[in-house]
Amino acid sequence: MMLTQVDDGPAVVACNTCRHSDESRQDAEGIRGGARLVAALETVKASDDRYAGIAVQQMPCLFACTDFCTIHLRAPGKVGYVLGRFTPDEEAARAILDYAVHYAASDHGRVPFSQWPQGVKGHFITRTPPAGFVAE
Repeated sequence: MMLTQVDDGPAVVACNTCRHSDESRQDAEGIRGGARLVAALETVKASDDRYAGIAVQQMPCLFACTDFCTIHLRAPGKVGYVLGRFTPDEEAARAILDYAVHYAASDHGRVPFSQWPQGVKGHFITRTPPAGFVAE
């Protein structure tokens, strides 16, 4: 396994190899769901300056294969989250990035439920403590 250094600010790390659906790895055009979600995240990010502080990064396989399409939301010193079961489209990408904006502005990664976009509710898989900490 090789590691590639990236900016360590607030980021949505998307799995670019996720399945398209339960039935298929790829869509009708031969594109995996993860690649579609990455493209949607990049398109939505470019469409609105509110998302300027959130990096969109990608890597193969987040090991959450049964919960495709998955992303890891992270930032230094904050609890991280893995979310999945998204449809790889711009509507999902906008919900992810809207949540990421609130997340980036939070003190420790906790976003009040009242600020959650509808499109992320029910998509959380796990939370991960930042290096050197556990959550209370």
